[in-house]
Amino acid sequence: MKIERKVAEMLIDTRKTLSLAESCTGGMVTSMLTDISGSSSFLKYTVVAYSYESKVKILKIPQKVLDKHGAVSKEVATLMAKNVRKILNTDYGVAITGVAGPTGGTPKKPVGLVYIAVASKKEVKCLKCMFKGTRTQIRKQSANKALELLIRCHTP
Repeated sequence: MKIERKVAEMLIDTRKTLSLAESCTGGMVTSMLTDISGSSSFLKYTVVAYSYESKVKILKIPQKVLDKHGAVSKEVATLMAKNVRKILNTDYGVAITGVAGPTGGTPKKPVGLVYIAVASKKEVKCLKCMFKGTRTQIRKQSANKALELLIRCHTP
């Protein structure tokens, strides 16, 4: 069974809701989930917050946090997940931010570096991942890992 179907069944069975804040995946997780009939029962909101400006205006990430840590950081991923969940009033918030490449990498933040966070009312978990491959492969690995983390964080 595909991971997106597992997530859908899990959320439908437990009547939990989800909001997403995607950056480097550009809506890929949203697309994976909306390919499933009935996803509107759990997938309530999605935001593609690709720019600094969108992270500040829509997700309420403080500019000083972005200036200090950069968009690709544990701090920003954590706030993205917490804020998308809180602002949009869902049971879970999932956030993904990273460097998909092939350009944009630096020695401190190389291509393939991705932070994925899942927030619930009780806690926030954040993973630092290093993926390899093409831009598309990195984005797909990020989307799949985000859904895996959501499953791990789920409490019925």
